[in-house]
Amino acid sequence: MAAESTAVPDTSASATSVSSAAPPTHASVLREPVVSTPSLVADDGPVVFDVDQLNVYYRDFRAVRDVSLQVHQHEITAFIGPSGCGKTTVLRCFNRMNDLIDGCRVTGGLAYHGVDLYDDRVDAVEVRKRIGMVFQKPNPFPKSIYDNVAFGPKINGTKKKGELDDVVESALTRAALWDEVKDRLGKSAMGMSGGQQQRLCIARTIAGDPEVVLMDEPCSALDPIATARIEDLMQELKSDYTIVIVTHNMQQAARVSDRTAFFTAEVHSETDTRTGLLVEYDRTDKIFSNPSDERTENYVTGRFG
Repeated sequence: MAAESTAVPDTSASATSVSSAAPPTHASVLREPVVSTPSLVADDGPVVFDVDQLNVYYRDFRAVRDVSLQVHQHEITAFIGPSGCGKTTVLRCFNRMNDLIDGCRVTGGLAYHGVDLYDDRVDAVEVRKRIGMVFQKPNPFPKSIYDNVAFGPKINGTKKKGELDDVVESALTRAALWDEVKDRLGKSAMGMSGGQQQRLCIARTIAGDPEVVLMDEPCSALDPIATARIEDLMQELKSDYTIVIVTHNMQQAARVSDRTAFFTAEVHSETDTRTGLLVEYDRTDKIFSNPSDERTENYVTGRFG
């Protein structure tokens, strides 16, 4: 007999209950609002991700070891550290993007509102609907600005033109882009500036109505003015979304994040390979002003990295 599907939490405010008479399918979604259990609640609010002794392997090689941290709702969490320390690898675990890499496997615990994201019964596609991702390099589709933003809602079943129009306008407005593009929605997204393209990618992500937005070095390819606009946008969006970013820019982490995780890498002397590990995770002001670990202090003060 097939195993019953484990539901992925739907935390949207408009969620309604599903009749208990209908058996869940592999892609089923829990429509009831999630209430975090006491063990997953910190003094400063609910925990969205609870990571416990997370390890990531590429076949026999352990790329990341024993990462434990909690990501809190409506906060910006920054991952910092030198190249090769596992920041992006851990970020990609949060919406199971590493599933797409041949030979990659994850061990340990990674719970989303108490649901094990790596349970065999959890549908990775459903996970990515809840947990969107913005990549390092802007990657708009070779379509119009309108069709870029409408792409996800169309796939998810929004077909009526009026409804799509509302979704597109809302997403572009929240991404601080509507006023710049409202008169050229039918134009190709490829003609936009780099900063506009990245904000379009953010609009495309939030048009799918996720709860979490992951950002992998979202400003690394942008100029300082565009970077400032993205940082301002992150601050505006965190009232509606939980945001996790990877950044090499320590000043950016200090400016925008509520909590910061510092990763480093252990170099294996015999193989010259690197295994990433989490050194310290705390409030951002503490990480940058009074870190607990000497390795963190050396990194944030520029002594290495």
